[in-house]
Amino acid sequence: MTASHLLVPVPIPDRVAALIGSCIPSHILQAEFDADCAAREVRRFRGPRLGVEDQADREQALCDLARANKVLAAHHPHLAVLPGSPF
Repeated sequence: MTASHLLVPVPIPDRVAALIGSCIPSHILQAEFDADCAAREVRRFRGPRLGVEDQADREQALCDLARANKVLAAHHPHLAVLPGSPF
């Protein structure tokens, strides 16, 4: 019996990552990249006192994240990226 907290992350060799990436459609890879960037932008604009421009930028990042997540979820429901997720 293994406990999940005892598992050690193992790096994936570049050739294996390239092989995995070649099996995924390019529009899904692009959506994953876009979602990751948008989630980072959303996390950047945190706080109770955001200016009007910062609020607009946050809303735009949320819109971009939703658009990318729609593409990802259509491919597989567990691919969606959340703003607070560590991935």
